[in-house]
Parts: sequence; structure tokens; C-alpha cells
Amino acid sequence: MFHMLRARPEVVHWGYFDSALKPAIEIESGDIVSLEAITHQAGDAPHLLMDEQIREIYDAIPYSDRDPGVHLMTGPISVAYAEPGDSIEVRYLSLRPRLPYGTNMSANWGYLYKEFDETERVTIFSVDTTYGYATALYAYEYSRTSDIPGIAIDEAKVNKEETLKGFRIPITPHIGTAGVAMAVPGRVSTIPPGEHGGNIDNWRIGEGAVMYYPVLVPGALLSIGDPHLSQGDGELNGTAVEASLDVTVQIFLHKKTRFPSPLLETKTHWYVHGFDDNLDGAMRDASLNMLEYLVRHHGMSRKDAYVLMSVACNFGVTQVVDRKQGVHVSVPKAVFPSHTTT
Repeated sequence: MFHMLRARPEVVHWGYFDSALKPAIEIESGDIVSLEAITHQAGDAPHLLMDEQIREIYDAIPYSDRDPGVHLMTGPISVAYAEPGDSIEVRYLSLRPRLPYGTNMSANWGYLYKEFDETERVTIFSVDTTYGYATALYAYEYSRTSDIPGIAIDEAKVNKEETLKGFRIPITPHIGTAGVAMAVPGRVSTIPPGEHGGNIDNWRIGEGAVMYYPVLVPGALLSIGDPHLSQGDGELNGTAVEASLDVTVQIFLHKKTRFPSPLLETKTHWYVHGFDDNLDGAMRDASLNMLEYLVRHHGMSRKDAYVLMSVACNFGVTQVVDRKQGVHVSVPKAVFPSHTTT
């Protein structure tokens, strides 16, 4: 079946996952869902990044209800018969910019914030969807620390300046934050990534990619948000080119199947992720998760898998700005014997 999930105040939640949330929709394994993912930074340039529907959401959700995280999430989606111990497979079929603009903030949580005199700066981009790149329109310094998500600035009061003249940024529309509800009471922040998914910020989670998440509560309760147009590994200054996206996914249920860490599949590679308070810990977590993945799902011995990880796998820093730092590790599908499957 095909489902349409339009972003409305009653089917979005701002800053949290929560196992007590009522599902926005209920689906069967194999169903397709077309949903609207709205950026939590549309207030950086309301005249460009907001339409009437986005304004309605911003007006309807008070600042006091945007916590403990920052991301505006659509859902949750309940998957029939999903139980703890299962996994869900989320295939990203298409991601399209809702509006031809995006925003980046050099934020107070950015990696080099102190080196820039603790000043926040916003850059607004125009997007050419025909040729697939973004160019900067203007930048301005933020007048206060962005502690509350989604505040619409008074554009008449900012000093706009030219920036990144002549640069063209390739766009790779993707989802920064998606995941399932955790088996704990109350709200769980969308900011740190973890076993449930969350704010992984891997730019490869785009069109054609497949994500596998563990089911931690009945129905899984998948939510999707934090849409991005472009981002480099590391997400150094704190954000990507943030912009609302129209997203189509197909969701499958895998009974009694678990993967180490949120697992990402692309056309050419498998990726696992590691998270920790520091990069050393994230690197170790990613290494152990890849080791487990190769042994459990590809039938390798631990010793052989360890060798393969050193000679054929690539480790990268996913992000350093989301409280839990992230490392991803990829293994090419081409290295496996032709008969090997997951």
C-alpha cells in the first residue's frame, strides 16, 4: 500500500523520540510512505525557507515543547507485527527539495566555535535542482546564541553580506536524523546518535540508500527529520545545508534479525557506525561493530574479519558535533565471494 504523511502539527514532534507517542500512521511490511520532512532551521530565512504549511507548524508548537533536542520529526510510523528483537529496513526511494533554498549555521556547538570568537553565523543558499548544486546568497552574524530551535529571525534587522562568491556546492539530499523509539520512559533527545539511529548525520543516507534499525518497542515507531541538502564528513561547524525535503521510503520488517549498530547499505558498500563521547571511543565502537557484522552476517572468522577490516575497510569521521561523536566504517561489496549474502 501507499501512504501519504503530510507534515502537520498533529503528526510532527520537535526534539524527541518517545515510546508513548501515538503513531501518525500504521503500515504493513513492504508499504511505501511519502512523507514531508521539515527543517528545524527554517527560521533562519523565513521568506525563503517557509511556506504556509511550515509556518503553521512553527506557530502551533510552542518553544516550551521543543525539547530536549532540536530536530523537527515527522511520525512516528508504526510497523505491524514489529516486536523487540526484530529489525526494520528503510529504503530511501526519493528525496526532493521542498523549496529551492537552504541554510547553514556556524553554531555554538560547532567544533571550532571558540576559534571564531564564539560568534554564530548563518549562510543562506539558493539551490539549482536542475544541475544539482547550491550557491550562497548571503550571510549574516547571529545576534544571540541559538539555544532555542526554530526562532524566526527579523530579516530587516540583520546585516547581510556577500559570501562564497563563485563557489558551487554539490547537493546530496539526505536525512540527518531518523530512528526508532527507545525502550525507556519519556522523551529521548534527537541530538545524540545511538543504537536506535538518531542524529547519525551520514550524508550517504540519501536516495538509493537502505537503513536497518533495531526494533526496540512494539511497532518500532520510526520518525524521520533533520533533512539536509549537503554536508561533508565531520559536519564541522555544527550544521549541514539544512532544508525541507519531500521523502519517499519503503519499509520492510525482518523478524528475529538484528544488526550491530544502525546499518547502512548503498549500491557498492555496507556501513556500520560507532558512537562515543570522544573519537577514540567511537572508533573502537565502530571497529567492534564491523567485526561483529562480518562474523555474524558474512560467516567470517574473527581473525579473518580483523585482517579484512585493515586491508579493505575505510573508517571516517561522520560528525564531531552531536554530543556523541560518530565514526563510520565501510566495506566494499565487491570484496566478498559472489555467493556471500547478508
